Formats: sequence, C-alpha cells, structure tokens
Amino acid sequence: MTKQDKIANFDPSGPGLKNGHFIGLPFDEEDASIVLLSVPWDVTVSYSDGTSTGPQNILETSTQLDLFDADVPDAWKMGIYMRHLDLFWLNRNQELRPVADSIIEFLENGGNPKHDIKAAAAIAEINNSCLLLKTWVYEETKQLLEKGKLVGIVGGEHSVPLGFLEALAKKHGSFGILQIDAHQDLRNAYEGFTYSHASIFYNALQIKEVSQLIQVGIRDFCEEETQLVKASNGRVKVWYDQQMREEMFDGKTYKALCKRIVADLPDKVYISFDIDGLNPNLCPNTGTPVPGGLEFNEAVYLIKTVVESGREIIGFDLCEVAGLENEWDGNVGARVLYKLCNLMGKSSGKQ
Repeated sequence: MTKQDKIANFDPSGPGLKNGHFIGLPFDEEDASIVLLSVPWDVTVSYSDGTSTGPQNILETSTQLDLFDADVPDAWKMGIYMRHLDLFWLNRNQELRPVADSIIEFLENGGNPKHDIKAAAAIAEINNSCLLLKTWVYEETKQLLEKGKLVGIVGGEHSVPLGFLEALAKKHGSFGILQIDAHQDLRNAYEGFTYSHASIFYNALQIKEVSQLIQVGIRDFCEEETQLVKASNGRVKVWYDQQMREEMFDGKTYKALCKRIVADLPDKVYISFDIDGLNPNLCPNTGTPVPGGLEFNEAVYLIKTVVESGREIIGFDLCEVAGLENEWDGNVGARVLYKLCNLMGKSSGKQ
C-alpha cells in the first residue's frame, strides 16, 4: 500500500488505533517523513530514574491524542514513525543503572574514585558504554538523515542526543540550539561520568558547528556553569526563569520575550526539550523536577516563534519524560512530541 493509499484509508477522526505506532498512525518507517529514534537510557541520572522507558510511556499514551493541530492542520499526513525501544540498550541500561547508583552513593558519602580501584573501574565501564551509545545514536541518525528523513530523539535521560548533534553537524554545518530546560547541563563530567545527563551541553559545545546555545527556563544551576557561560563570549546565552517572570511582572509581554530569544538564533535551529523545563505539574515524575518553568502553551508559542521567523528546525530531542506507570507524564510528553514533529515539518517545508 502506498503512502497516499494509507492516508486515504485512515480516519483521522476515529478512535486511536492500538497498532504499536505513535498516535495510532498508519505509516511505517519507509513512508514516514519524520522518524523518531527511541533511546532507553537513564544510567547517569543523579536523582530519580525511570526515564529509560519514557519513550514507551509516550508511545502507549499517545493513542488517545486527537490528530487535528490548528497550527498545522494536515500535519499527520507527513507521516510520523516512532521506533520501538532497542532491547540491547534497554538491557544494558538495566545492567548499568545499579552500578551508577552505587557510584553516586559512594560519591555522596565522600568517596574518591582516585583512591578506590573498584569505583574507578565502574566509572570507566559506564563511560565506555555511554560512548558506545553515542556512537550508535550517531550511526542510526546519520543513516536516517542520508535517506532524507527528519529526525527526532526520544529519551531517556538528556545525555542521549549527543550523537545526533554530531550527525547534524556533518549534514548541515553550522547551527544553533534552543534548549528548554530547568537545568543548564553544562557540567564537565558530572559525578565522573563523561557523558552525564548533566554534561550534555558541555559536550555539545565541543562540536565546533554549534554556533549558538540559547537556554530558556533555567532555574537550577551551579557556579561552574555560570562561569562557563561568562567565558563563552556570547556563544551561550541564558534566559533564567526568574528573569523572564520578573520582566513579565514588570509589564513585558511573553511575545516580546520570545522574539528577543529567537533573534539570537541562526537560520538552522535544533530544539532540545527537557520535559522538566515545564511547570512540574505537567511532569511530576520526571527525574529532577524544579518549581517554576514554562507552561505547555508558553513552550509551544516559543517554538512557533522560531518557525514563524523563517528559521528551519533541523532536528529535536525530547528527554526526561517519566517511564511506564506514569500516564499523565506520558500524556503531556506525547503532546509535546506531536507539536515538535508538526512544527519541525512545517519549518522544513514538509507541510
């Protein structure tokens, strides 16, 4: 059956089909314009775990979403396909998460891996597996990009898109990142883990093609990260949550803030969306919730502002959505994911 046949035979107003596809859509990977790579990994999380099954939670709860999107009315016809969890990485995650947990406890109790051979070996094992995961993500996304697909990453912890950023750098050259997040994630090898979820943007800045990093909604950060921002000479710009709220309390409109945020982005933009960038009422079971944050419609409006400015969204990730048995988190995550897909497709001329 051709893609057009699938569109003709599908009822977008009918009940969500439990066919194993995102929102019950009829498309497979071959005929989908957008392919979502699920990455079941939360080995390095420093607080609550469980996001390794976040992609599955999103997939299972997505079937009760309605398809019509007023911003992109026929968006579903682009075709979205979400790959199922890779069992090798899911199993490896289950093996290594307890090891990482023991290391974190060791550090929190004042331990020093320089003086403990067993701890040092465990950290090295985790770092090696994280490197292998990064390479896997790079290869998988590179192949999809070469096929002309638009790609999104669904985590899992926030460390997982690094390989995708490297693949995008190879395809597109220079681009900027718009990060929606409660945290800056600019620590160097946090807790000894080179590819920690708290180090993703420190690592991303090692990619020379990343010309600009704009962080929005930040409200939990450390001195090391503050110093890195100051030393970046404008390459990293931060919109702290408190700063944004105070400007709005003083009479500035959110629309004006969004225009100022987007004005600093280059023509090609990658969206990195950590669900904890939202108000924790929308993601109560994410790994590191923080009071404050954007409301759902505020986040969507910011991304719409990117698209309406004529900039192109070249890829995205959605990370830190809570895992199975957290249906509300999955519900919100699925809605964020659908908007990211639709707006990326619109910006790329697929709709």
